[in-house]
Amino acid sequence: MPMLPARHYESEHTQFMRKLLEQKPQLETEQKKSRAIWWDKTPAQLDERRVMDASRVQQKPYVYGSE
Repeated sequence: MPMLPARHYESEHTQFMRKLLEQKPQLETEQKKSRAIWWDKTPAQLDERRVMDASRVQQKPYVYGSE
Protein backbone atom coordinates (compact mmCIF):
# COMPACT_ATOMS: atom_id res chain seq x y z
CA MET A 1 0.00 0.00 0.00
CA PRO A 2 1.50 3.37 -1.01
CA MET A 3 2.05 5.93 1.68
CA LEU A 4 -0.14 9.02 1.50
CA PRO A 5 1.16 12.43 2.53
CA ALA A 6 -0.06 13.87 5.81
CA ARG A 7 -3.20 15.94 5.33
CA HIS A 8 -1.86 19.04 7.01
CA TYR A 9 1.63 18.93 5.52
CA GLU A 10 2.98 22.11 3.93
CA SER A 11 6.27 22.11 2.09
CA GLU A 12 9.02 24.53 3.02
CA HIS A 13 8.41 26.37 -0.23
CA THR A 14 4.71 26.87 0.55
CA GLN A 15 5.55 28.10 4.04
CA PHE A 16 8.12 30.52 2.62
CA MET A 17 5.64 31.89 0.07
CA ARG A 18 2.92 32.37 2.68
CA LYS A 19 5.31 34.28 4.96
CA LEU A 20 6.59 36.39 2.08
CA LEU A 21 3.08 37.36 0.99
CA GLU A 22 2.14 38.20 4.58
CA GLN A 23 5.18 40.45 4.92
CA LYS A 24 4.81 42.07 1.49
CA PRO A 25 1.16 42.06 0.37
CA GLN A 26 1.94 44.43 -2.53
CA LEU A 27 3.93 41.70 -4.32
CA GLU A 28 0.83 40.17 -5.87
CA THR A 29 -0.24 43.51 -7.37
CA GLU A 30 3.26 44.17 -8.71
CA GLN A 31 3.37 40.67 -10.19
CA LYS A 32 0.09 41.25 -12.05
CA LYS A 33 1.36 44.57 -13.44
CA SER A 34 4.59 42.98 -14.65
CA ARG A 35 2.75 40.07 -16.21
CA ALA A 36 0.48 42.46 -18.07
CA ILE A 37 3.51 44.16 -19.63
CA TRP A 38 4.97 40.98 -21.09
CA TRP A 39 2.22 38.37 -21.42
CA ASP A 40 -1.34 39.66 -21.23
CA LYS A 41 -2.13 41.14 -24.62
CA THR A 42 -5.34 42.66 -25.89
CA PRO A 43 -6.92 41.32 -29.09
CA ALA A 44 -5.92 44.52 -30.94
CA GLN A 45 -2.26 43.94 -30.05
CA LEU A 46 -2.48 40.33 -31.19
CA ASP A 47 -4.03 41.36 -34.52
CA GLU A 48 -1.26 43.91 -35.04
CA ARG A 49 1.30 41.19 -34.36
CA ARG A 50 -0.34 38.86 -36.91
CA VAL A 51 -0.18 41.59 -39.57
CA MET A 52 3.52 42.19 -38.85
CA ASP A 53 4.24 38.46 -39.01
CA ALA A 54 2.35 38.09 -42.31
CA SER A 55 4.23 40.98 -43.93
CA ARG A 56 7.64 39.65 -42.96
CA VAL A 57 10.06 39.12 -45.86
CA GLN A 58 11.22 35.53 -46.20
CA GLN A 59 14.93 35.05 -45.49
CA LYS A 60 17.04 32.76 -47.66
CA PRO A 61 17.97 29.47 -45.98
CA TYR A 62 21.70 30.19 -46.04
CA VAL A 63 22.47 33.88 -45.80
CA TYR A 64 26.26 33.70 -45.99
CA GLY A 65 27.61 33.54 -49.50
CA SER A 66 24.29 33.23 -51.34
CA GLU A 67 23.98 35.86 -54.04
